[in-house]
Amino acid sequence: MSAVLLSLAAIFAELSLLAFGGGNTILPEMQRQVVDVHHWMDGRDFSAMYALAQAAPGPNMMIVTLVGWHVAGWPGAIATSLATFGPSSVLTALVTRVWQRFKDRPWRRIVQAGLVPITVGLVASSAALIARTADGDWTLAAITAAGAATMLTTRIHPLWVLAAGALAGLAGFGQP
Repeated sequence: MSAVLLSLAAIFAELSLLAFGGGNTILPEMQRQVVDVHHWMDGRDFSAMYALAQAAPGPNMMIVTLVGWHVAGWPGAIATSLATFGPSSVLTALVTRVWQRFKDRPWRRIVQAGLVPITVGLVASSAALIARTADGDWTLAAITAAGAATMLTTRIHPLWVLAAGALAGLAGFGQP
């Protein structure tokens, strides 16, 4: 069990430091490590945990705690949570102090402008990974596409779109 906890802590500490632009930017690598490398769960379980974490109140990165709990119970939940939120919090505190010192420098605006497309690309990659993993047939892909189109073209609250997807699932769409 301790080897699994050390693996969880190492993976999630590394991901913590790579979560540039928000936690969702590390989802593709998190999924690769948890599903493809260590085989702690399959892709559908990962997608279901992600959906549950997004629907639950609280931080949007609750998936790390759910993954830890799934793999190693409460010790795993604690290990993944501390490993994910600890290193990035310390790094953010340190970098913020330095960043504020250079607030009037022209290079700072250039760096910020360059980081925006990187962050958008990482978030889009996360969305594509979750959609590809969760969409097992054309019905689920259509529900995902309809939800994405709704989110991109309207101002409907995301929870309503999520609820519509849940109702489609309850109605039997996408079931074998």
